Amino acid sequence: MHLTVTFMPLYVYLSLYSCVLLPLWNMYVFLTAVAGLLLLALPLVQTRFPYLGQDFAYILRSIKLGIRLTKYKKVQPFYSILDCFLDAVRSHPSKVFVHFEGRAHTYEEADKHSNRVARALQAEVRLQEGDPVALFLPNEPTFIWVWLGLAKLGCPAALLNFNIRSKSLLHCFSCCGAKRLCVFAELQDAVEEVLPTLKEQGISVYLLSETCSTQGISTLSDKIRQASDEPLSRDLRANVNIKSTALYIYTSGTTGLPKAAIVSHERVWAASFIQAVCGVTENDIFYINLPLYHSAGFLIGMAGAIERGITIILRRKFSASQFWDDCRKYNVTVMQYIGETMRYLCNTPKKDNEKDHKVRVAIGNGVRTDIWSEFLSRFGDIKVRELYAATEGNIGFINYTSKIGAVGRVNFVHRFFFPYTLIKFDIEKEEPVRNADGLCVEAARGETGLLVGRVTQRSPFIGYAGNKQQTEKKRLRDVLKKGDLYFNTGDLLRFDSENFVYFQDRVGDTFRWKGENVATSEVADILTMAHSILEANVYGVKVEGHEGRIGMAAVTLKEGEDFDCLDAYKQVVNYLPAYARPRFIRIQPCLEMTGTFKMKKVKLVEEGFNPANITDPLYFLDPEKKTYVPLTEEIYKAIASREIKL
Repeated sequence: MHLTVTFMPLYVYLSLYSCVLLPLWNMYVFLTAVAGLLLLALPLVQTRFPYLGQDFAYILRSIKLGIRLTKYKKVQPFYSILDCFLDAVRSHPSKVFVHFEGRAHTYEEADKHSNRVARALQAEVRLQEGDPVALFLPNEPTFIWVWLGLAKLGCPAALLNFNIRSKSLLHCFSCCGAKRLCVFAELQDAVEEVLPTLKEQGISVYLLSETCSTQGISTLSDKIRQASDEPLSRDLRANVNIKSTALYIYTSGTTGLPKAAIVSHERVWAASFIQAVCGVTENDIFYINLPLYHSAGFLIGMAGAIERGITIILRRKFSASQFWDDCRKYNVTVMQYIGETMRYLCNTPKKDNEKDHKVRVAIGNGVRTDIWSEFLSRFGDIKVRELYAATEGNIGFINYTSKIGAVGRVNFVHRFFFPYTLIKFDIEKEEPVRNADGLCVEAARGETGLLVGRVTQRSPFIGYAGNKQQTEKKRLRDVLKKGDLYFNTGDLLRFDSENFVYFQDRVGDTFRWKGENVATSEVADILTMAHSILEANVYGVKVEGHEGRIGMAAVTLKEGEDFDCLDAYKQVVNYLPAYARPRFIRIQPCLEMTGTFKMKKVKLVEEGFNPANITDPLYFLDPEKKTYVPLTEEIYKAIASREIKL
């Protein structure tokens, strides 16, 4: 990658060097020298500080990337991830960029495809720089070509979840303010459901197809095929800068309708560096089976691959049964995971060749400790790089060590550039604990607290498009001193004595019963230890006449298994305190998930545990019978009348 700074005024460059780059470079030189001294005393240091080497390697790598990002902020004309892609096209045009369903697309081919898309959009859609366009597209190369084409025109893309329909689809589309919707042919029916409303709002719909008989939908594929693949002028995106909106990426919607996080070009760069931080090199091959509409697949996966100049293997959707075959076929060296994907891999039948692959790094988030251990035992010595981050957030962590269960480490450099803290949180009131001065109270080391990141120029919180109310809800003021401003992550974390960071639960998921806090993730882990239970979604439900919320779990069963009431009872009694034991179990054929395997809870919480309103089998933990029993109308009425005490 080459940056042209020839035309930058000398005083600007010197100012930049002295104010920003010089301190970073001095720190880099200092840390390099310290690292050299530590090598001399390596045996003693490793015994006393087992993670010091990894800490220094991570810090040095982060500072180098910080220097690069600082350059990108100042250099003119603005150097975007698109420019990085164009540099890759020039430096290795014949290198495979995307493998998809048996076909390879080189960097040069991707460039030409996107040139045709950009020209078709320019001519047919009449796009101007800055016009947002919503993409309703599945995981396939066309998604990438369309996004690159929009980037060449200086237009941000709103990445719609292709699984949403009706009300959710209209909601997500309206958030970003787009007046154009680009749709894949296979999703035409979903758009036709809401087409009358789109017409009323003056929305133009463009179908990636050669033909379409539906009035109000224009075709685009025929225009793309006829368009020139010649490069486009950089002047078309002349006003785009590092603070400009590059994307709208939607939150998963586990606790309501999705929100459109505004993703600037600066954030695109920062997320793309995660691969580099995790040790990915230009020789790696990256496997993307997560949806491209999500930040993990798009920013960490695809944008990260462009930043590294590597080859990606793209799948329409995750397949546990075909995962390792794909890895062997394409010599994959880096994989992604999120949510439950790693557990799905561990649930596949065991095979003799499970360790016969070249995967060396796994990047993702949300893996349970027991699954993490099982994954390594079954599939070999893979460096799992567990992340903690949010698309719209201003603070994140990476576990760059091999410490199982941690989502990151605390270090002074990270905290200096991106200030954050853990504060005490009242689960029952669902608000931070404040002292007599109205300020928040910092959580002690080892104590669970709410993670908040200070909003600064280096770590901004931009908010959600078209939703000022939700944006304001994420802003927390007067945290450590009057007038300060922090981003409320909504997540409960814990820092241990070794500086490791552990995710505990989400604020909305944690509930309070009998005066105690219950972490749903912990209860779910215990329930899935029961031999008949495959998955568990734990939540709290209201009981009339009682304070707080009592534990309930929706579970799915393993194939061919019936619910083993006694075994489930033994698990929760042996491993959970009385207040945390789920008193109600709901057996479901499948759990409702988001596109990134996060469990939805809102509807389950609303439905509660009344057997008259629920057709799924329900069970009640009966402490007298020492087992779970079917929840009948009689038991429900006895609970409501307090004949049965909870």
